[in-house]
Amino acid sequence: MALKDRLAAGFKTEFAGQLVSLAAGALMIVALARLLSPDGYGLLYLTLAILHVAQVFSKLGIAKSGARYLAEYKENDTSQVPHILRTSLLLNLATVLLVTAILLLGHGTIAELLNEPGLAPLLLLGSLYLVFGTLVRYVRLTLQGYEEIQLSATFHIVETVTRFIFAVGFVLLGFGVRGALGGYIVGAALVSLLGLLAIYGRIYRKHEAAGTIEKGIRKRIATYAVPITATSTADIADKRVDTILVGFFLNPVAVGFYVVAKQAVEVLVAPAKSLGFTLSPTYGAQQAKGEGGQAATIYEGALNHALLLYIPAAAGVVLLAEPAVLLIFGAQYAGAVPVLQILAVYAVLHASMTLTSSGLDYLGKAKARAIAKGATSTLNVGLNILLIPILGVTGAAYATVVTYGMYASANFYIINKVFDLDLGRLGRNVALNGMLTLAMVLVVVSLRGFIDGWITLASVVLAGGLVWGLLAYAVGMLDVKRARSVLS
Repeated sequence: MALKDRLAAGFKTEFAGQLVSLAAGALMIVALARLLSPDGYGLLYLTLAILHVAQVFSKLGIAKSGARYLAEYKENDTSQVPHILRTSLLLNLATVLLVTAILLLGHGTIAELLNEPGLAPLLLLGSLYLVFGTLVRYVRLTLQGYEEIQLSATFHIVETVTRFIFAVGFVLLGFGVRGALGGYIVGAALVSLLGLLAIYGRIYRKHEAAGTIEKGIRKRIATYAVPITATSTADIADKRVDTILVGFFLNPVAVGFYVVAKQAVEVLVAPAKSLGFTLSPTYGAQQAKGEGGQAATIYEGALNHALLLYIPAAAGVVLLAEPAVLLIFGAQYAGAVPVLQILAVYAVLHASMTLTSSGLDYLGKAKARAIAKGATSTLNVGLNILLIPILGVTGAAYATVVTYGMYASANFYIINKVFDLDLGRLGRNVALNGMLTLAMVLVVVSLRGFIDGWITLASVVLAGGLVWGLLAYAVGMLDVKRARSVLS
């Protein structure tokens, strides 16, 4: 299969998986927000934030490092593939066991430090999610590195749908926050076990292993995991530590407001994440074959299309956040509206970085990305500590936007040094898209006062999108036939 067709097939499958997962995830967000109180909802996601911080140390970048070498050696020496898989899995199992043991011993202390007694039993139960969640990440990244995007997408669907069914089901049965967390555990356990079996059958057994592992591979996997771990640690500071700090300085209700807004952004960014997940290993594989120019063309086209879609989408979020939040989550989550409006800018940055940051790891630039991520994430923690006591929950949102903007700029600078992009063309496209977005904004602002329910909200969204789409098509920025060919 030609590279273009293979990438299109991978993207369509991953995108379809993201759409199904998006629907299940969105339904779960809304259902849990409605079924649990803001306090209980906030406590659940405060627990998950802590568990995701712990996952940084249970993963240690090993899975992505192994995936990077898997992508390289499947092109050059397939006899080393089984050795790479065995090494990365054993290293990951060792880190999982160590970090889980620490969590089991220290869960009560963590609850005391945050002055939330209800955290202790949730963290104890969450140790299971730590184990299976880490293995799910290993499965997804290993399949990504081998460019088994379709199988990876399938597992993503299974996890999200299973999580939704069991989390909502357990809450309806009266198990409350513990039941919701139990749904996360069931979904992760099922996918991690099925995924490991799939890797064994589809990849490990497919290649005849060399008599011995190539000298230095184990060391390279462990060494390359260091900058990836540094990046993951910094990334968790952006995505999870701010949630913990909101809980520390404010309360679980404020955590609920903040999490609802960030989850809405994650839903919005899902299509870009599917494209980035598909393309990232291709950059490294093409570079390994001496086709760096083709990799640059793929990246530039993807970035242009992401910005084309996400700039107007962010403007729509700013304008319609209030009626959307009140209709979807209820009046008790009105405090999430200003947070969501601020984070609309973060959505644009996050979408563009899903196409960039992971790709840098496959291009051998993990160290440079780790330095940028470490610096901006340290600043992010500092800004959160400074702004949350002053501005409340919106302070965390401002800190995220400012520091992630710095990180995005650094990542773009690094990848431009690798690919030598056409910055003039990119700038012209952004400027033209800005003008089209302004026309859309005028339409939405003129119609916003008529919103009084689901139908009118959907109508205003449709009207704004239609105006933008027609204008983008008229000036040649939107190729309908090409988009249909990729998605169909």
